[in-house]
Amino acid sequence: MKGIAYYTSPVGELLIESEHEKIITVNFLKDSRQEEMPTAATDQCIAELEEYFYKGRKFFTVDLDLRGSVFQLKVWNALLTIPYGKTVSYEDIALKIGDIKSIRAVGLANGQNPIAIIVPCHRVIGKSGDLIGYGGGLENKEWLLYHEGAMLRQLSLF
Repeated sequence: MKGIAYYTSPVGELLIESEHEKIITVNFLKDSRQEEMPTAATDQCIAELEEYFYKGRKFFTVDLDLRGSVFQLKVWNALLTIPYGKTVSYEDIALKIGDIKSIRAVGLANGQNPIAIIVPCHRVIGKSGDLIGYGGGLENKEWLLYHEGAMLRQLSLF
């Protein structure tokens, strides 16, 4: 069963899609809304996002169904290992997946992440500490990193 729901977060309206009781999409809403068809998975996802934004949740337990190329899946699975409140560089992810020459491809895969916030692509920054790209906008990336305390740590390094 396919599900669709929406969640109004502090960083904007999020589209949440599920299939076979697993989350396949959490993205910033760019188009008009469709009719909602909530499922147990979308309900759990919304509850966990609510806890993340307002009650201190630091990790997600909702089941995910990441869909992409073998390379994209490597990158997205590496993103899932970045702890709450920490940031890493694109180079760090390239090293983690075993291919230092893939830094640009890592950036592309990071930008194609279909499950924002839960698969924390916002925690990937430039090697110099610069915020680089985010599908939800750099202001939202910065907000998420401040929310997690990562930006405070970044600023204290300088």
